[in-house]
Amino acid sequence: MISSVKHTPFSASTDFLPKKRFLTPTLKFSPLPIIQNSIFNNKFSSEKPLHISSTQNLTFSPKEQQKELKTQCNAYEADRSRPLDINIEVLDEQARFEAAQRLKIGIYFATWWALNVVFNIYNKKVLNAFPYPWLTSTLSLACGSLMMLVSWATRIAEAPKTDLEFWKSLFPVAVAHTIGHVAATVSMSKVAVSFTHIIKSGEPAFSVLVSRFLFGETLPMPVYMSLLPIIGGCALAAVTELNFNMIGFMGAMISNLAFVFRNIFSKKGMKGKSVGGMNYYACLSMMSLLILTPFAIAVEGPQMWAAGWQKAIAQIGPNFVWWVAAQSIFYHLYNQVSYMSLDQISPLTFSIGNTMKRISVIVSSIIIFHTPVQPVNALGAAIAILGTFIYSQAKQ
Repeated sequence: MISSVKHTPFSASTDFLPKKRFLTPTLKFSPLPIIQNSIFNNKFSSEKPLHISSTQNLTFSPKEQQKELKTQCNAYEADRSRPLDINIEVLDEQARFEAAQRLKIGIYFATWWALNVVFNIYNKKVLNAFPYPWLTSTLSLACGSLMMLVSWATRIAEAPKTDLEFWKSLFPVAVAHTIGHVAATVSMSKVAVSFTHIIKSGEPAFSVLVSRFLFGETLPMPVYMSLLPIIGGCALAAVTELNFNMIGFMGAMISNLAFVFRNIFSKKGMKGKSVGGMNYYACLSMMSLLILTPFAIAVEGPQMWAAGWQKAIAQIGPNFVWWVAAQSIFYHLYNQVSYMSLDQISPLTFSIGNTMKRISVIVSSIIIFHTPVQPVNALGAAIAILGTFIYSQAKQ
C-alpha cells in the first residue's frame, strides 16, 4: 500500500528541544561588539539560545600565543642591542660639558688678551726710556722664573715632577721661545707697537707654510687662498708705515717664525706629559733665561745697562722702576695664561687666537701712544685682520 504523507512546515522552537542543553551554555570572550536587540528592550531573551557564527577570533593557536608572548617580553634587558632612551641624557651631558669647555677657553682667551694689552703698554714705555731690548727681555724671563720658584716654595702651586727626557724635549721649545721673545722686543724698540703687531698678525701664514713644507700637512685650497689677504694686508701696512724701520720689520717677521715653531714644539712636548700648561711655561721661562743671559751680556753688556738705567731714572723718576716691574710681571702672566689655553687647543687655533688678540693691542696702542695712522695704513691692517678671520673659517 502506498500512502502519502503530508509535509507541514517545521517551526523550530525552544520548547521542542530539551531545555537541559541550554541551561548552562559555555561562553567564551569575543572581541565582537554586543549587538543590542531593540525588539526585546535591549535584553537578550533567555528563551532562545545564543548562536556564535564563527569561533575563529575566540581561540589562539599555540604558535600565535608563543609569538604574542615573545613580543611582550622583548625588553631591553633581554636584548641590549637596542638603543636606550637614556642616550638622550648622555648627549645632553656631553653638550653641557662641551659648552663648559668653550666657556673656559673663552675666559682664558679674554684674560690672555687683557694681560697682553697691559704688557705691551708698559713694555713700550720702558723701551722708549730704556732702549735695551736684550736686557728688557732677560728681566721679563727672570721675573717670571722668580715668581714660579716662590710659588713652588710656598706651595701656592704644586711643583712639577720632571725628568731628563722632559728637559730634553723642552730645549728646542726654549730656543724658539727665546728667539721669538727677543726679536719681538727688538721690533718694538724700533717701531710703533701697532706696526709690530700688524706684521705679527701674519703668524697664521707662517704656521701654514711650516706645517706644509716641514711636516707635510696638506690643507684645503680655501685655507691657502685665505693667506693672500693676510700677506697683502701686512705688505700694504708696511709700505705705508710712516715710521718704517727695517730692523723693526725683520724683528717682527723673525718673531712670527720662531713662535710658530714654539707653539708646535710645545704642543708635542706637552702631549703625554704630566706637566700642565702653567708649570710647563714656568720651566720654559727658566730654560730660556739660561739661554738668553749670556747672549744679552755679550750684545749689550753691564756698562751700557748702567748708563741707560741712570738716564731713565733721571728722566722718568721712580715710576720707571714700576714700569720695568709691571712689564716683567704682566709678560709672565699673559704667557702663562696662553699656555694654559694651548694645553687644550691645537697650535693653529692658538695662532688664530694670538692674531685676534692683536686687534685689541693695535687699537689700544694707537689710542694710548697717539700713533699717527694713514687711511691706507689702516686699510692694510684691516685687510690683514680680515684675512685672519677668513683663514679661521676656512680652517674650520
